[in-house]
Amino acid sequence: MNATCRMTSLAVLGALCLFCITGAPAMAQGTGGSAAGPQKYTMAEYKDQQAAAAETNPAAQIKLLDDFVAKYPNSALLNYIYPLYYKNYGTQKNFPKTIEYCDKLIALGDKASVSEKYEALTIRAFAYDNIPNPDPQTAKAAHDAALAGVKIVDSVPKPEGVDDAKFAEDKKRSIIFFYGTAANAALAAKDCAGAVESYKAVLAMTPDDLTSNYSLGKAYGCTNPPQQVDSLWAYARAATSKNATETQSKSVKTYLRKLIVNFQGGTVCDALSDAEMNELLQLASSSVDRPASYKLPSSADLDAARKDMTIASVFTDLKAGGDKAKLTWTASCGLEFPDVPGKVIGVTGGADPVVIKTAFVTTDAEFEAATTANMEFKIPSQPEAGKINPKSDPPPFVHITGTLTSYDPDPAFMIHLEKGKVSADDLPKEKVPVKKPVRKPAAKPQ
Repeated sequence: MNATCRMTSLAVLGALCLFCITGAPAMAQGTGGSAAGPQKYTMAEYKDQQAAAAETNPAAQIKLLDDFVAKYPNSALLNYIYPLYYKNYGTQKNFPKTIEYCDKLIALGDKASVSEKYEALTIRAFAYDNIPNPDPQTAKAAHDAALAGVKIVDSVPKPEGVDDAKFAEDKKRSIIFFYGTAANAALAAKDCAGAVESYKAVLAMTPDDLTSNYSLGKAYGCTNPPQQVDSLWAYARAATSKNATETQSKSVKTYLRKLIVNFQGGTVCDALSDAEMNELLQLASSSVDRPASYKLPSSADLDAARKDMTIASVFTDLKAGGDKAKLTWTASCGLEFPDVPGKVIGVTGGADPVVIKTAFVTTDAEFEAATTANMEFKIPSQPEAGKINPKSDPPPFVHITGTLTSYDPDPAFMIHLEKGKVSADDLPKEKVPVKKPVRKPAAKPQ
């Protein structure tokens, strides 16, 4: 996700071509143009400004500009001098100095035109986007300036000869650019809520942007408190972005799965984590905003659900379905349940593992009435379990310890457990052959 600066530079170049500012005073015979109206300047000022503008050597031009500012600190031509500074420093990739002179132009207020301030704000944002590891103060200033850029776009006059539709599209690109800079700057300044707001503004106009969706996930994750489900949703949007490459999508999905596992307190059931991620990816791909109905239980939610959990409560909740079933299933998948009672309905023996199907029962009445299996146990390394006869009279009643791995909802309700082991007391007892007494021959008389 490191393409932000490169994409930003392209946006700036496009914007500057559309809203170009000339490097010469609007009136060369004694007045300077500004938002506040004509301002007077001398012919000497004009000639010195023109000389600086014509100089092509960067160092020599800076010397001429410094001399001009020292000689005419309050000149009406500063709105032409400062752009020469920031374009010079920008060409040299001295971005802190570029920002410094953009700020000087912006600080002229009404002495600079809307278009001049727009250009300065654009170049400023571009310069900030190319500063590696900005400090929080620099980032905060960049955030505020970029939002000022958003506000000024609609005031920029349309250049002559530009089609209305094209001009509207150009303004949209400029707004996206400014919001993108504001979002990145807010994130660097640890203003995570501000970053969320600006990234969402970008995505309102470009919902499939991979980088903005990914960065929005980071921003949601560092808010106070963290909005973790919204963060996961944004990462899922990035993974399913239409402009993401296969490699990018795979990388984000791998990261997303780790985040889901961490959010829920660690891997308990791999199949469940995969199912949760697949559901999230499917839902996020069709909706920019997370619907209020979508929820993912946290580790705290799952710990609370496990507090008084028994196999009987799990059976009841899963059988009932709905949100309670979803929470219970998430909390119970991968857990081992000891001595689960059941009436044996079917046994597949002669192979490893042995498969035993039971009807979960807790009372004599349930035992007598049960005819359909609702639990399936896979029992490895216990071949004697395959000798249990479900057709014996009375039907066998067993206790099996097993690990919950999946379940089928109604109408064919079935809970599946693996790593099962039948209680030794419930295994068929081997018949010990009765030994016939051996009669010793009578002793012969001596």
